[in-house]
Amino acid sequence: MSRHSFAPLVATVARRHSSRYALAALALVMTGWAATSGFADAARADGARAVPRPGPMAEPAPGTARAAASLTLPSASATAAHPPAVSVAALRTAGTGVAPGAAPDQALARRLAPVVAATPASLSVAVLDPADGRAARYGVQAGTTYDTASIVKVDILAALLLKAQDQHRGLTEQEKASAASMIRISDNASADALWRVIGQAPGLNAANRRLGLTGTTGGGDGHWGLTQTTATDQLALLRAVFGADSPLDQASRAYLRGLMGGIAAGQDWGVSAAGPVTGLKNGWLQRTATGRWDVNSIGLVRVDGHDRLVAVLSRGSVSMADGVQLVEKAAKAAVQALDGKA
Repeated sequence: MSRHSFAPLVATVARRHSSRYALAALALVMTGWAATSGFADAARADGARAVPRPGPMAEPAPGTARAAASLTLPSASATAAHPPAVSVAALRTAGTGVAPGAAPDQALARRLAPVVAATPASLSVAVLDPADGRAARYGVQAGTTYDTASIVKVDILAALLLKAQDQHRGLTEQEKASAASMIRISDNASADALWRVIGQAPGLNAANRRLGLTGTTGGGDGHWGLTQTTATDQLALLRAVFGADSPLDQASRAYLRGLMGGIAAGQDWGVSAAGPVTGLKNGWLQRTATGRWDVNSIGLVRVDGHDRLVAVLSRGSVSMADGVQLVEKAAKAAVQALDGKA
C-alpha cells in the first residue's frame, strides 16, 4: 500500500486538529504507519493463511501523546473515578426491546439510514450510557461478527492483566513496554509478543468468558487481528475497563484506562469525533481478497457532562479514509440518538 494513498486520511486529521497534530499524522504515514500499526491480511477468499506484517514504528514526537511507557501499574489501593456499575446482563439485553426499549434503536437506525445508503460497507454500532443503562444498537444480528483488526489489543491487554492478577503479580517491565506500544501506537510486534504470553486464542477466549464477551472468538493460527467480535461484546469489554463491576481489579482498570487515554497523535480519530475522548482504540485492516477495508473504533467519550461507551465496527469500505469517515459519522449518530438530539 503506497503512503500516498493515505493523503485523504491525513487531510481528514488536518481539518480536525491543529497543524502540530496534522504534521504528526503525516510523519506516521511517511514512516510506514499503515503497514505496521494495522494488520495486513494476506488471506484469500478460500481461507488461506493470513499474515500479519509487523515492522518498525516511529515513536510520536515528544508532546504529541502521553509517555505511557513510563506508566506503572498502580497499587490495589489506588483510587480512580468510574461510572456506576451496569451489569453485563443489561448490555446483552440493551436495544432488544427488553431494556431499555426499542426507541433508541429506531432513532439510531433513522440517523444512520443516509449514512449507510451512501456506502458499500456494512456497519454495526452500539452505544451505552453507563450511568443509567440506556443503550442503542444498529446492525447487531445473531451470528454476525466482524474482524477486530487492532481493537483486539485492548482485549489482549485485559487478558494479560487478568492473568497477572491470577498469579498475584504485577506486569514485568517487558510486558509494560509491550502494552504501552501496543495500545498507544498500535504496534503489531508488541501485540504478537503479548498474544503469546496470554496463550493466543485459547487464552483470549478464556479471559473473555470472565469479561462477559459471549460472541468473540480469538483469531486462529496466531492471527489476533482476525479475531471475530460484535459491537455488543465491545461494549462489554469497555464496561470491564471503565466500569466498576468487572473481573479486572481497580489497579488493572486504571492502568488500561491510562494507556487508552494516551493514544498517539494521528491515531486519535474514530469515536472521538462524537465528543472529548477519555479512552480510545482504533483498528484498520485491508483484506487482500477484496482490497476493501475493515475500520473499527471503540472508546469512552464525554458529551454534555455524560459518559458514553461507543463501539463502531465496519467492513467493506473502498479506502481507509472512507472507513474512518463512516466510523466517525456512525459514532456521532449513536451519541445523538441516545441523547434524543434532533
